[in-house]
Amino acid sequence: MGLDRYASRFVSLGIVCVVFDYRHFGQSGGQPRQLLDINLQLQDWDAALDYTAKLEDVDSERIGIFGSSFGGGHVISVAAKDKRVKAVISQCPFTSGLYSSQTVGLVPLLKLAVLGVRDMLFSSKDQIVTVKLAAALMNAPDVHQYRQLVPPHLQPTFPDYVAARFALHIALYNPGWSTSSVTCPILFAICGKDSVAPPAPSLTYARNAPKSTIKHYEHMGHFDIYTGDYFDTATSDYLDFLKSNL
Repeated sequence: MGLDRYASRFVSLGIVCVVFDYRHFGQSGGQPRQLLDINLQLQDWDAALDYTAKLEDVDSERIGIFGSSFGGGHVISVAAKDKRVKAVISQCPFTSGLYSSQTVGLVPLLKLAVLGVRDMLFSSKDQIVTVKLAAALMNAPDVHQYRQLVPPHLQPTFPDYVAARFALHIALYNPGWSTSSVTCPILFAICGKDSVAPPAPSLTYARNAPKSTIKHYEHMGHFDIYTGDYFDTATSDYLDFLKSNL
């Protein structure tokens, strides 16, 4: 989903980059597939930090983390409690489940809730009730751009869905509430035309972080920042931040 492009930029500074798939996704294990469990994903972040800190070429006193969209929320949560983290980049971050849920609309939310209950009650390790990432969990006009992040060779087989039970938990996850507990330097890259992660609450939360750097890209939408000139603009800012803080 384009994380390799960011890793390549960071490696240009001599930074060791560890990129991982959450359990139930990509090349990681876990059944059923496409299960997005917030607590399990946060545990995967802990495991990734444990692994990275033990690598021979890594200075365990200079570990930074990068996350985008939902992962942009996770890195806030992780840095708020794990003081091994010395720098954070949170890109177009999911900071408020309450506000992000409102972008979907009331009727679609009710439909998602019904599917979520069905998934919780009737699924197994081999079969889940699914919801589309684009057009269901994200239904803004620009979400079609989501597919451009999938590498061409994976397009035919890419699973564009998750287990529906995720819809029952998303509104209760509010990483932005933890920004005041992030004591290390943190860069918030906030897209001004973000239709998935509303920028207004993210800007408010970002100001609560004691050592925050806020980059407000007013003309970018949620998916613009991953490619083209916008990607170059953002990653240039990220490299400056990492040079100064890591």
